[in-house]
Amino acid sequence: MQAMIHDEDAPPEEQAANLKDEGNEFFKEKNYKKAILSYTAGLNKKCGDQNINTVLLTNRAAAHFHLGNMRSALNDAAAAKKIKPDHLKALIRGAQSCIELRSFAEGVQWCDEGLKIHPTDKKLQELRATADKHKRAAERDARKAKIKEKSCMDRGIKLFHTSKPRHRESDGEEESSSAALSQLSLDCLSSQEATGARVFLDEQHILHWPVLFLYPEHQQTDFISAFCENDCFVNHLAVMFGEELPPWDTDRKYHPQNLQLYFEDEVKDTLYQVKPETLLLKVFRQGRISQLHRSGNMRSALNDAAAAKKIKPDHLKALIRGVGY
Repeated sequence: MQAMIHDEDAPPEEQAANLKDEGNEFFKEKNYKKAILSYTAGLNKKCGDQNINTVLLTNRAAAHFHLGNMRSALNDAAAAKKIKPDHLKALIRGAQSCIELRSFAEGVQWCDEGLKIHPTDKKLQELRATADKHKRAAERDARKAKIKEKSCMDRGIKLFHTSKPRHRESDGEEESSSAALSQLSLDCLSSQEATGARVFLDEQHILHWPVLFLYPEHQQTDFISAFCENDCFVNHLAVMFGEELPPWDTDRKYHPQNLQLYFEDEVKDTLYQVKPETLLLKVFRQGRISQLHRSGNMRSALNDAAAAKKIKPDHLKALIRGVGY
């Protein structure tokens, strides 16, 4: 049998047909990798029978599909459809591959092409319904995401409209708004700290920010990855300095009622005091936030603050430095 399949003296059409049959046997055994090898060998014979070539491509697409190689399956189905546009199995396999690849609009197109030729085929009808359902859901989710991203970006622009301009576009250049929105990738909105924490907008359209607390007197820090803009600082301080004080506070003087809070404007080289009862949002709206993340790493910032003696340790209990901008 093997000798007949691999008879090099046989006509290309016969060799291709034999290799197709060999691939089908492997396929029945669920040995999809060997089936692909056989179908590929059959295609390499470059026989003149387009029906055989179409079947080889369609069957190889099926083997790829079962292995999870959806892109290869789609490519083979497309090649088979190009040879024989009415080949039902190729049309079905192409639609299935598109759905698995989450290319739902393309899946609908495959089904529509097939239904023009095979209008009563139930499998194509079912696939079209599935693809169209997912397509509509994806479009709905995309609309929601766009609204949410626009809202977040609008909030960001309002919060930082007084900040120093960053990237200026050359005349005639247009920045991709979708890219900017999708990642909040503006310097003023992305975290450069080692945590990688980012600003995010919740379901109520409220922003949550990464905030870093620095204690230059003790060379220590605390980090809150999601500080709600409507939260007061005192709420977090009550948790951070509650009944159990930090081990580095050997003098036991870091109590919420004793803490004095500041944020830094590096452009003006100035520290601004913040009342513990202040909302984070109010601090942002004061219009004094600058590119705080540019000061370098955390240790350098602590050393600089302590060395410069901007505020005496007796008066400074906690220096707040935002890291999400």
